[in-house]
Order: sequence, then C-alpha cells, then structure tokens
Amino acid sequence: MRIVCLENLGIHGDMLAKLTLPFLEEEHEIVFYDKTTDVETLKKEVDGAEALILANMPLPGEVIQAAKDLKFIDIAFTGVDHVDIKTAKAQGIVISNAAGYATHAVAELAVGMMIGLMRSLPEMGRCCLTGGTKEGLPGLELGTKTVGILGAGAIGTETGRLCHAFGCRVLAYKRHVTGQEPDFLEFVSMEELLQESDIVSLHCPLNDATRHLINEETIAMMKSGAYLVNTARGPVVDSLVLAEALQSGRIAGAALDVFDQEPPLDAADPLLCAPNVLVTPHIGFATQEAMESRAKIVFDNLRQFLQGTPVNLV
Repeated sequence: MRIVCLENLGIHGDMLAKLTLPFLEEEHEIVFYDKTTDVETLKKEVDGAEALILANMPLPGEVIQAAKDLKFIDIAFTGVDHVDIKTAKAQGIVISNAAGYATHAVAELAVGMMIGLMRSLPEMGRCCLTGGTKEGLPGLELGTKTVGILGAGAIGTETGRLCHAFGCRVLAYKRHVTGQEPDFLEFVSMEELLQESDIVSLHCPLNDATRHLINEETIAMMKSGAYLVNTARGPVVDSLVLAEALQSGRIAGAALDVFDQEPPLDAADPLLCAPNVLVTPHIGFATQEAMESRAKIVFDNLRQFLQGTPVNLV
C-alpha cells in the first residue's frame, strides 16, 4: 500500500522511525510531505495514495476526488470538520480519527486560561516588564467561581474535573445525558448554564447546530462580567459579536485558543483588538505527551485498517 503523510506529526524522528518500521518491513511505501494548503500541490501528493495521514490541515473534496486509489483517511486529530467527510464517504473511503489523544492537554489549557484571565496575567506581565506594579489589577480566585462546561464530552468532563478539584461549582450541558456521568457535573439547561456561570468554557464540536452557538442572543443570557473560554472550534463563537461584547464590557474577558481561521491571524482581527483577551495560536493539543499519544493512535488505526478491523471510525 502507498501511504502518504501530508504533514508533520510533531514527534521525534526516532519515534517516527519506530512506528513506521513494521509497515516498511511489510513492504508498504510511506511518503512524507510538508504541510500545504495549495490544492494543486495536494492533488499531486495524493496521486496513487491508498491511505492518507493528516492532522488539522484542510483536506477539501476536490483533493479527495483526485485521489482515485484512496481507501483510508487517518486523521491525527479529534475534530474532523477540516476534512470533507461527505465527499470521502461518498467515495466509500474509511475514515478514522485520534479521539482522546489530547483530552488532558486541552483541559489543562482551558483551566490555565481561566486562571490567566482572572489573575490578569497578560496585563501583569506587561506591567512587570515595563517597570509597573500590580496596582489597579486585583485578581480573582478560580475556586470561588461557578464554571459552566458547554459540551460535556471527554474534554469537557476532564476540564470539569480539574475545576472541581479547585473547588468550583461545575455546571454542564450536553445534548444527551446518559446518567453515567460523574457526579461532580451538575447538568442543567444551556440557558441556565449561561445565566449562572461566572466562566463559560466551550468544548462542543463544530457542526450545523453549534456554528455561532455563542451569538448575540446567548451572550445576552450570560452573567454580566462573566468570562468566556474557547478551546473547541473558532466558529462556535460569532467573533464579531464577542468583540463587541468585550468592547462594551458586557463580557469581562475571553480566552481563545481557536479562531475562524487557523493562525497566523490578521493583526486587524476585531478579537485581537478587543480588551481583556488572552489568545494562543491553537496550542491546546500541542504537548509532547499528546503528540506521542496521537502518533501511536494514528499508526494503530492504520494497522487495524490493514487487518480489516478499522477502529476510531468517523
């Protein structure tokens, strides 16, 4: 089989060699390319590929259609909205993802962002570097706050667990509650969660139902002076509405790891110009531990597909 990896998986060469060796010994061909968004280049790279490996780079339908021999797409990521799933499935292509590899990594960043917002860490850092003091920037304690987890899947639940350990009351919302959820999560309606939470942390997937879930109407439901943390997907939030809410003071602050587009961002982006914003360039998943876990999952997905028992199916 010709296996094409369209982008760097973020692991050391020694580990990559160890993971790929069994496939090479079985005389599979593995080709590596640098990440690109140029469609014509991608069409050439996928020519003859029977399996594709990629992380969070866009894979449009026209590229998938150009891969006439393609049988398997192995997504080294949890979210799959960057891949044209509809086109792939129409061509009978099997798709797996790496759900679960960064659960703790993303949850840790979400909690770190909460603390960063309430302790004004970006502003405090700038003050310290320029000879200033803490005057005028009093902090808040996370443990005294009610945190709302909007999207209580694996990452949302882990974020809630960490917040509970700090002493927070943790409200949660998801579409389907099974009764098997941990008791530190208090499940309520989305409206109640928005109304009661001092911090709203987003952990929902991006789909038709969640696009611009945070909009003028839902922001109006939030407590005055609440904080918003988004480590999910950028378009879950209407960025223009959020920027306006920050400018007006309706929202006390926002921490964002994801945006309408992958960084680098336009310096004129309204969110980057808004007050009390803590931003990171989509780093939630990017820890050494998570990258290694992801790579192991991806090559296990490939092994299972070759054996006719695909796992982690999308």
